[in-house]
Amino acid sequence: MPSPSLARWPGGALDRHGDERVAEDLIERERAASGTRVLMIRGDAAPVADDRLALFRVAEADDVLEWAFLGRSVDGGALLLAVLGDEGGEPVLPPGAAWGRLRSMGGDLPAEEAGILATAVALAGWLRDAPFCPACGTRTELRHAGWSRHCPRCGREHFPRTDPAVIVLLTSAVDPDRVLLGANAAWGGGRYSCFAGFAEAGESLEEAVAREIFEEAGVRLQDVEYRGSQVWPYPRSLMLGFRARVVDDAEVRADGEEIVEARWFDRDQIGAALRGEDGVQLPGTSSIARRLIDDWYEGVA
Repeated sequence: MPSPSLARWPGGALDRHGDERVAEDLIERERAASGTRVLMIRGDAAPVADDRLALFRVAEADDVLEWAFLGRSVDGGALLLAVLGDEGGEPVLPPGAAWGRLRSMGGDLPAEEAGILATAVALAGWLRDAPFCPACGTRTELRHAGWSRHCPRCGREHFPRTDPAVIVLLTSAVDPDRVLLGANAAWGGGRYSCFAGFAEAGESLEEAVAREIFEEAGVRLQDVEYRGSQVWPYPRSLMLGFRARVVDDAEVRADGEEIVEARWFDRDQIGAALRGEDGVQLPGTSSIARRLIDDWYEGVA
């Protein structure tokens, strides 16, 4: 197979055109359309070249496990998701392109393309990992252009699952130029980030923030403020970002299990870490944790 040509996203936000998904032949029609672009996903990675998504023509996507309709670009062309399985050979990429993971390079993409990649990885994970009805175990049938599943046995409809999680940047009770970050045991204690955890059943986001922070860092909170959200498909999270001020700096204690160290940083220390000067690792640029830290450091209200 000859090397495919490099295609680009034309710019602008993706319009999901959810109303079109009801057409049963949508995928087939768009696979036959000359202007359709394809984003291939393997695991949580997509082809990337020069910090841009590398897109394909339909005929260039081989060994596709599932297809889905992601939406349309500003020029009206369709963007299809091609979910690749773990079996089979690796597709030929355009010259200069390589597989890039959302976690490691999402922050390098243009904002609209990072959003497209996050959506594609989230949907691909569900299409790949949840083919059976969780109620009766029957293999389901794809509906709504890849956005729902129908069980032919019990009649249940299933949709991509999203789990809400809170993530919080903590500032000092007495010094607005200090933030509290934690070193997670899962990272070997070498990286410092905001405190985070999943909302539990029957729990509001405000309750989740208070509980998670007390469990992990031992502090009570005041002035809790919502700052924004981010899709984080590891495996299917919606991260809801907050900033809060602790009640008493002296209350800080790491739980010793999930968080091995909770440490105060002043503005100069964060600046040095952002510049890679003092050996302290911060979250990657693709994460909302990094955005929360950057906004605080830059004085974004």
